[in-house]
Amino acid sequence: MNGMNGMNANDDGPDDVFGEAPFVDEELDHDRLEEELREAAAILDPVPAELRRVAIEAYALHDLDARIAELTFDSLVDAIPVRGPVDVPRMLTFHTGGLTVDVEVTGDGLLGQLLPPQPAAIEVLRGPRATAVLTADDMGRFACDAPPAGPFALRLRTGGEVVVTEWLRA
Repeated sequence: MNGMNGMNANDDGPDDVFGEAPFVDEELDHDRLEEELREAAAILDPVPAELRRVAIEAYALHDLDARIAELTFDSLVDAIPVRGPVDVPRMLTFHTGGLTVDVEVTGDGLLGQLLPPQPAAIEVLRGPRATAVLTADDMGRFACDAPPAGPFALRLRTGGEVVVTEWLRA
C-alpha cells in the first residue's frame, strides 16, 4: 500500500482511506460539470451590472470601421420656417461617399430611401442595441412603424459595406 495517497500500488480497487474507486476521467460528464460551475459562479460571483453595461457598449463598437454618414440636411435647422401645420415631418439627409440616405421622421414612424437605390439591411439604433430591424427594397425604400424615441442612429449594411449615420435626438 502506498502511504501517500492510500492507494494499493498493484491494483485499481477502492481507495482504502475513502472507500471510493479512483478517479477515471472517461466517466466525467464535462457538460454537466460546466453547467454546475456556471450556476455556482452566477450565485457566488455574479457579473456586476456596470460591467455588463460596459461590455454591451464595447460590443456596439464591433463595426468601428463602418463609414459615418454625415448629416447634410435637417429640416429643424436648415428649412425656412413657414406658417402652417405644427406637426410637420422632420426631413433628414445623410451622405457618405456615393451613398445618400433620406429619412422622414413623423409621430407615426420613419420612412426613408437610399440613393442610389439598392437593397440593404437597416437597424434603428437606440444605445448599443437595435430597436428595429428594417429591410430596404430594390428601390432603396424602407419604413418603420415606430417613431424613434430619444437619441437614435441608423446602421446600414449594403453588400459588404457598413454605414452608420450620425446620432440625432428624435
